Amino acid sequence: MHIRAPAILCAVRAHGEHGAVVRLLTADHGLVAAYVAGARGREMRPLLIPGNVLDTDLRARNDSQLPSARIELVTSRGPWLTEPLPSAAIGWACALTAATLPEGYPYPALHGALEATLDAICHAPSARGWARALAGYEALLLREVGYGAAPAPPADEDWPALLNRLDRHGTAIGNRLLADRHRDVMAARAILLDRLKRMDA
Repeated sequence: MHIRAPAILCAVRAHGEHGAVVRLLTADHGLVAAYVAGARGREMRPLLIPGNVLDTDLRARNDSQLPSARIELVTSRGPWLTEPLPSAAIGWACALTAATLPEGYPYPALHGALEATLDAICHAPSARGWARALAGYEALLLREVGYGAAPAPPADEDWPALLNRLDRHGTAIGNRLLADRHRDVMAARAILLDRLKRMDA
């Protein structure tokens, strides 16, 4: 197996003494897991931030082997890690993707929407500018994996209505996509929603 493609880093889990297993979303190959050697070294740590776009070179001797990955940074989300709201939103969008999509199935629309959502989170002047993009991504993910036809939020939806929409999405995601696993993933969403609602207080 050999894949060379840009990918969005969605999850990182330490593995062994120095490495990590990562989950990467590519446009043509879907979600892919791979091993990154030296992941905890000084040079690699800034690359392995969820939300980063990476140029990835994945190789495995056969289909049953976990691929090894060589990565180069394309786009960094590191500068936004010190901002509570953007950091929480990036973490939630990536964790949701990693926890719910099956590996090896391409979702090009989700790949494009996730990249656009992350760009909005990083470059919009405030959360009011990117929360609608996040709600749209959640709705698209629910539709793409077969859980109903959640509509995209309208452009003229006011802030209280958008927060209510995000609450409804959370119920659907928790009850359908994450009903039996990954409680920590929904905990990340709860933190994000609490911070968004404080903006309206």
